[in-house]
Amino acid sequence: MPMTPQAEEQHTSIEPTPEQRTDQRAAELRAARRRADQAPSRPPGKPVRRTKPRRVTSSKAPPGGGRQRARHSHHDAPDTAADFERLTTLPEGPERDELRRRVVCAWLPMSERLALRFRNRGESAEDLQQVAALGLVKAVDRYDPERGCAFESFAVPTIVGEVKRHFRDHMWGLHVPRRVQELRNRVRAARQELTRSVDDRGPTPEEIAEHTGMSLEEVLLGSQALESFTTLSLDAELPGADDGYSLADTLGAPEAGFDLVLDREAVKPKLRNLPEREREILYMRFFCDMTQSRIADRLGISQMHVSRIISRTCRRLADQVGGRQEECAAT
Repeated sequence: MPMTPQAEEQHTSIEPTPEQRTDQRAAELRAARRRADQAPSRPPGKPVRRTKPRRVTSSKAPPGGGRQRARHSHHDAPDTAADFERLTTLPEGPERDELRRRVVCAWLPMSERLALRFRNRGESAEDLQQVAALGLVKAVDRYDPERGCAFESFAVPTIVGEVKRHFRDHMWGLHVPRRVQELRNRVRAARQELTRSVDDRGPTPEEIAEHTGMSLEEVLLGSQALESFTTLSLDAELPGADDGYSLADTLGAPEAGFDLVLDREAVKPKLRNLPEREREILYMRFFCDMTQSRIADRLGISQMHVSRIISRTCRRLADQVGGRQEECAAT
């Protein structure tokens, strides 16, 4: 069908030139190449992740051949270098105390941030900040600017160490030796690492020992200390007890019969060494349950005489047995 002059003019104005076709084809090829390069690095349907351009750093090694560690930049770190220099020259007195107080107050925000790293571990944030502030005071007193290191590089480990020492010395419900605490930390870290790789079960003591290089005895000792950080109340109900049976109900009480057995065994040798008459009177009184009057009638003596013999003999036995027990306790 022949085209009208107006349509022919419109068609010729929309149709691209050969140069435009070449540029368009090149753009399509570049887009297809980009899509092909991005396809293996992301799942289907996931948008392309925009990454920040890497900062090009110099490959020149620092003096000394060692690798330089990146330091955290404290944007709000106060400039107290001159104050520390002055602290070293001032004698003890009100002026030095005031300058020391200003330095501590200037670095107090840093100690509070360090204390918040240990929150949600059974201690309140206020107490942690108090402990961190104590570590900051120690860092200010011990810092020597002539050594050439920045104050924050010296203060951070001092403050963190003070907080960790607080947990070690004051947060345990039971006194646990430091060696056992270190074993506990290693066992806990190994359990967390192995739980990610072991399917649907916790690691066995043998697996923890193989993973950490510890002996099986050390693993068992550290596992027992895992539950020693906090203690249970004696009024707490036992697991599975529906009748209110508590831990206090499982505690035993001293058995009075044990003391009676000990007393009898201690007095037996002394009874054998008594005169026959005194031994007979004690036998009738305490083993046959006879009254003093009946004993007096059988022996042909007065009841008062029987009473004196019993009192004197019992007192002598008590002194002999008591003295022997004191000697044993002393040795």
